[in-house]
Amino acid sequence: MTTAASLAIVGAARAGDSVDRSDWPNSITVATASQGGTYYVYGSGWANLIADELGISGGGEITGGPTQNMALVHSGDVALGLTTMGPAAQALNGESPLAPGMKMNNVCALFPMYETPFSVAALSSSGIDSIDSIPDGARIGFGPAASTSDTYFPAILSELGVEYERRNGGWSDLGSQLQDGLIDVVAFAAGIPIPAVSQLEVQTGVNFIEFTEAQQEEVVNDFPVAPFTIPASTYSTLGHDLRAVSMWNFTIANCDLPEEFVYQVVRLSMENNDRMRDIHRSAASSVPENLKYNTILPYHPGAVRWYEENGYDIDPSLIRQ
Repeated sequence: MTTAASLAIVGAARAGDSVDRSDWPNSITVATASQGGTYYVYGSGWANLIADELGISGGGEITGGPTQNMALVHSGDVALGLTTMGPAAQALNGESPLAPGMKMNNVCALFPMYETPFSVAALSSSGIDSIDSIPDGARIGFGPAASTSDTYFPAILSELGVEYERRNGGWSDLGSQLQDGLIDVVAFAAGIPIPAVSQLEVQTGVNFIEFTEAQQEEVVNDFPVAPFTIPASTYSTLGHDLRAVSMWNFTIANCDLPEEFVYQVVRLSMENNDRMRDIHRSAASSVPENLKYNTILPYHPGAVRWYEENGYDIDPSLIRQ
């Protein structure tokens, strides 16, 4: 018997011997983001968990992040992906910067991931230790073009009076540029801890820059974000809790995927939080109790089935028909 056949048999047993897999995909791809960010770590690990347990091939794909992931999942170019509620709302309403006017309505929600804090960092040697101390013309890295960070953070900093030169790139690359003095600041919207920052603080001194109470209130009033506190324990050199803002992330699927397949994906994800946290500790928030933070995307029928079987109610208006 071949290894692939053995895997298929093991996967079928894990998914339930009576499950009809005839219409399942033979492989799955999860749209993530750039290397060095939480999306890539979380998404690639999640893809591997699904593939291993269901006996199919799969993996994560590097992308431009939540905005591009909505487009890739809507078109069916990838089966699964990760997105943030702000870009999801834009795409659903036909306001995606990648395809203005196209309503990406073939994307279904699966389960909550975590909140994405918006945080700012600079080298300690720069002397930049607050939003107000960012000098005019500072070179700020906002992540990949059209990512959640690049979509919202430039407008947020402009709102707070910061004048800057905008730079884009993957998080690992921007971390290297910051260390080499090619940029002055990085403005992150990513799950914490951000791998690129964790690596950076091992190699050099990092200033973690927080919003003042007034700045936080102003941003919450003007953007689709909520108040958030980054715990001091997030980074080894962060000496106190950090005032920030955040936006929720959810896993997504093409709505045409088979119901039973999606049911098994959600079952594995929701019933194995210890393994999800082994992938990335931000998955501590990847629990059904946080379903309420999606008020935008319809849930896939396969996901709804698992939630209802386990006592979680879904608003009828958020169930894909």
